[in-house]
Amino acid sequence: MPHLTTYTTTVIPDWVDYNGHLRDAFYLLIFSYATDALMDRLGLDSDNREATGSSLFTLELHLNYLHEVKLGAQVEVHTQILAHDAKRLHLYHSLHLVGGDKELAGNEQMLLHVDLAGPRSAPFSTAVLERLQALLEEQAELPLPEYIGRVIGLPGKK
Repeated sequence: MPHLTTYTTTVIPDWVDYNGHLRDAFYLLIFSYATDALMDRLGLDSDNREATGSSLFTLELHLNYLHEVKLGAQVEVHTQILAHDAKRLHLYHSLHLVGGDKELAGNEQMLLHVDLAGPRSAPFSTAVLERLQALLEEQAELPLPEYIGRVIGLPGKK
């Protein structure tokens, strides 16, 4: 499995700034839709939310803008499962022109499975864990993305 394409779209006029570039907030919107599509693939869709009262919450994310994306560009999101445990999912989304390899933006996310009645953390179901593990194994040969584990800050004074 070279990559998992989770979302494809065309950059529309409402998403661009005065320079004709995709606005920063809309990169995250695209990645958010990719996360929704991944949730559907894992069995964490709206039917599951209604039946179980659980969902995924974003705990933290990092977004790296690597190259400009212009009005009308057809883009796709590739998603890589980096790790998971009983309640959390660590993933990486990368934005590309449709059919292209060049990474235009990267988005690292840590997600938490939550019982909405609490709200409080809750373990994934066995079926979801099996799907997560299968994806992780399918992607085992993929290299780790360059833009994971980054910290924002200015270099310290010596």
